[in-house]
Amino acid sequence: MRHDEYFKPALDTLKADGSYRVFADLARQRGQFPRAVHHGDGEPRNVTVWCSNDYLGMGQHSAVLRAMHTAIDALGAGAGGTRNISGTSHPHVLLEAELADLHGKEAALLFTSGYVSNWAALGTLAGRIPGCVVLSDALNHASMIEGIRHSRAERVIWRHNDLADLEAKLAAMPANCPKLIAFESVYSMDGDIAPIAAICNLADRYNAMTYLDEVHAVGLYGPRGGGVAEAEGLMDRLTVIQGTLGKAYGVVGGYIAASAALVDFVRSFASGFIFTTALPPTVAAGACASVRHLKTSDAERKAQRANVAAVREELDAAGIPHIDNPSHIIPVMIGCPHKCRMISDILMADHGIYIQPINYPTVPRGTERLRITPSPVHTRADIDRLIGALSALWTQCQLARLPIAAQ
Repeated sequence: MRHDEYFKPALDTLKADGSYRVFADLARQRGQFPRAVHHGDGEPRNVTVWCSNDYLGMGQHSAVLRAMHTAIDALGAGAGGTRNISGTSHPHVLLEAELADLHGKEAALLFTSGYVSNWAALGTLAGRIPGCVVLSDALNHASMIEGIRHSRAERVIWRHNDLADLEAKLAAMPANCPKLIAFESVYSMDGDIAPIAAICNLADRYNAMTYLDEVHAVGLYGPRGGGVAEAEGLMDRLTVIQGTLGKAYGVVGGYIAASAALVDFVRSFASGFIFTTALPPTVAAGACASVRHLKTSDAERKAQRANVAAVREELDAAGIPHIDNPSHIIPVMIGCPHKCRMISDILMADHGIYIQPINYPTVPRGTERLRITPSPVHTRADIDRLIGALSALWTQCQLARLPIAAQ
């Protein structure tokens, strides 16, 4: 039997049910984001990106690029190895200090990605605290789920953002049982936000630790970009805050911030930290510049919020259904994987607009969507073109509109 015979039927199934992923071959243009060049089947063509997680355009910011150029000229390209052998560079130390300060914690620890930081930190904490039980929100990210699985600790899933269900599960556990509540602040597919204060109240009442994933919030919320917990004055009540450098900060990498003892514990025992090559120092320098800039500048956040409001207003006026949430994420609901893929393809081919379709297993079947993320560098003309294209496609594909369209 040829080995490929194992793979083809599974791939054919994905293609048949509409969940097969096709990656757009894009080249972002320095200084012109959200413009990019799409290298498709024909001639390269200019497109406007509407689904980037570079939420504030910091991947193009002059301060970030300048810091990275300076670092690569001074230090070279690679980190030199794992952090514990020869790969700790001074930019790593500076960045960890900036991140600890950002979240009001004693220490921070860098990882190569947000996925790895969740997998390594949750896997280590839950796996090495004797008898630990993890209470995991039902919609937690795959990296959190995999970290908890890796720990082999007992896992209890509570209904998404359901405080009554969380309390019932906490109350059913022995009082002296080590407990860790794992949840996110902004959930990336629906854009809803966790009731962090109420979860912290339950954690206090039942003597539980808290682990908050702020990857879709750091840089975006709070007076210095510390996330939703900073915006709500709650950072000191959380045991661990986890974040990423690959979204609002525009670079790459993940981290945790917590007490010095907890961070040192993860540093000393997490295989996902110990045995992997460190981030290149030029990346750490760029991330540090981005974090520092967004600690003092609110201009990017204000402009982004204005564009998010404008897109929502125009979607409502056109009767195009989208999830109403308090965050910067705008899920435009389609509900069919084939139509979702088709609309994405037509937007790219006919309108020069790139929005990747979100299908199963990222979201449940029947909730397929286009996930729109307005940035401060989108123009009003960009917004008008987006809504015009979506409205035309809604008519072409005979998709239902909201009643507001008739008003």
